[in-house]
Amino acid sequence: MSAHAGRMGVKVSVIVNVHNPGDTADACIRSALEQTMPADTYEVIFVDDGSTDGIAERLDSIAATRANVRALHLPHTGSPMRGRNVGLAAAAGDYVYFLGQHDRLERDALERMHDRAVETDADVLIGRLVRDYGPPMTAFERSTARADVLRDRLLTLLIPQQLYRRAFLEEHELGFPASGSRMGEQAFVMRAYLHAKVIAVLAEHVCCHLGERPRAEEEPRAIAGELHALLDDIDTYVGEGRQRDRMYAHWFRYAALRPLLTERFAESSVDRGVHFRVVQELTARRFPEQLDRYLPVQLRLVAAYVRAGRLDQIVLMANCVRRAGLRADLTEARWDAHVLVLGLSVEVVDGDGTPDRYRVDGERVHWVPPRALDTRSLAEEVTDITDAVERARIELYVRHVETGVVHFLPLTQQVERIQDGRRRIRVRVRGEARLDVTSAALGEPLKPGQWEVHVRMYSGANQARSRVRSSEGPLNCLGVLAQRPRMRLVVPCWSDRGELSLAIEPRSFTQSIALVSPGVSVKQLDGNLYVVLPVPYVPPSGGPPLELVLRGIGRREREASAPALVEAGVPGRIAGQLVAKVPVKRLVAGADDLGPGGWTCSLRSPDEEVGLRFALEVRRGRVEVRPASAALRQRSPLGRDTALHRLGRRLPGARHLVRWARAGRHRYLKE
Repeated sequence: MSAHAGRMGVKVSVIVNVHNPGDTADACIRSALEQTMPADTYEVIFVDDGSTDGIAERLDSIAATRANVRALHLPHTGSPMRGRNVGLAAAAGDYVYFLGQHDRLERDALERMHDRAVETDADVLIGRLVRDYGPPMTAFERSTARADVLRDRLLTLLIPQQLYRRAFLEEHELGFPASGSRMGEQAFVMRAYLHAKVIAVLAEHVCCHLGERPRAEEEPRAIAGELHALLDDIDTYVGEGRQRDRMYAHWFRYAALRPLLTERFAESSVDRGVHFRVVQELTARRFPEQLDRYLPVQLRLVAAYVRAGRLDQIVLMANCVRRAGLRADLTEARWDAHVLVLGLSVEVVDGDGTPDRYRVDGERVHWVPPRALDTRSLAEEVTDITDAVERARIELYVRHVETGVVHFLPLTQQVERIQDGRRRIRVRVRGEARLDVTSAALGEPLKPGQWEVHVRMYSGANQARSRVRSSEGPLNCLGVLAQRPRMRLVVPCWSDRGELSLAIEPRSFTQSIALVSPGVSVKQLDGNLYVVLPVPYVPPSGGPPLELVLRGIGRREREASAPALVEAGVPGRIAGQLVAKVPVKRLVAGADDLGPGGWTCSLRSPDEEVGLRFALEVRRGRVEVRPASAALRQRSPLGRDTALHRLGRRLPGARHLVRWARAGRHRYLKE
């Protein structure tokens, strides 16, 4: 009898590998069991890899009470590969989806992915993935019914968390290699791409949140064997030409050359000779010099040293080439109706913050290798980055803090060459981006919450990413009302380090002021302290009555308060302001006066009290503004009973100075 005969009508089989997760797999298990797809149309197959922490018994109990759940148990292998193959052999679904024990599906993920896969007749359907680590996933800039491996950048998505037609995998005998290496996992996905008639991308809905995976030990010769087999498949299904060369260059870059520049390789003096010889053999057999033009300049240098047998130079490079950084300055922030216009100046810098400088030789531009390297025998084209400098570009994207969802923004840009000494230049990109909150999410409005603004730059020699910052402090704290899909307040705001974010639909009037409170200013006049805060938007009613509350940082409780008056600005042009007048005549601890020491600040309304993102320091008759987090850290010794914890117990909202609320029924815009 067929292994699938008992499960007719199953649309999707979810295969989950598990090994000693403790309680860290709870979210994954719940997400797989609580799908909107009817339970009789999908199944969940848990494959336990010899766990000893009690998860096996728990999975058995779940399977005993749910008809669409099975638990399979294997002796420990140390790799998810065998478990995936076993789960695949047991699956009854028309499609299969591989899930890791730290991943989490959205509730409607299976239903959405299955519907789109049937609609597009896809052999492989890639539902939108998000993660809290690593670079953004550029393949999800748009949905497509027929994706191309290179054009749609699918080589950045060589992970198994995708929907595969089971009959397609069986027809081409696609499975995971027994070696268990990360290379083998990527090779499985790459072979699926090569064999698939239709690959579809579902970008407009998040399907899976990826958890981090521990770095696995990988044996160089095993990786080389798997890579040879994969390149043979590429030869068969792609053939000679530019497309094949670009695929080859991808694997040359990531599987062969990049590991040679890691700290691990530089420090493994015993094993690196073996590793180097494996890469030499691989390069000689499969990666001719014509592929080097597709490599970034540092890896072109590594490839040249590999062919020359210069292991010593590669070790030097691994020790002296530091990770590139990025300086992304915000030069302008203004509103054009509900569109936020951002002016940017972006430049790649070294690890110490020094801008990258390149050598000019006539019309050509060259990367300057570290001085410790022997470059005498290198051909000039190895360090030539002229074409790459001309193509330098930036990408701007927003990232939702809670969900990790990323959306790229349209922008215009131009490359500038800056003369920096004799025969030296720097490369800077200036750009202008337009963030339309009503359509930035693939044509849909951005969801409520906090959206960080990030930038990534590809220059002549490096690529790097960073948060967008303002070198001059907050440029604009003006909020605007977006009209779609309903009236929503949108507030640009800055972190304590000057990093730009966008807050959509703050929960209340006081919360909106707290977001921009780093823009506070103070002035002492006639024995009083005037605290002035920007107000991003003043509702027609003027908002609820507010009071500025100051609490002393220390074991002796001190509190001072003062009424705060709100003045309206010019809608769409000038932010309003809040002014509180606090007496400081004697500058000593008193019932009503602001005494010496540190003071946290909050806003109190009839409904709530919200912590502000600054503190005041009173000393020798002067009042200084400091970030609230820094003031609390300085005053708080180690241990639980610190000023920070006491403040958190006494002051509602103090532990969440900038919490970004989900959309709710009550918005202060209705006031």
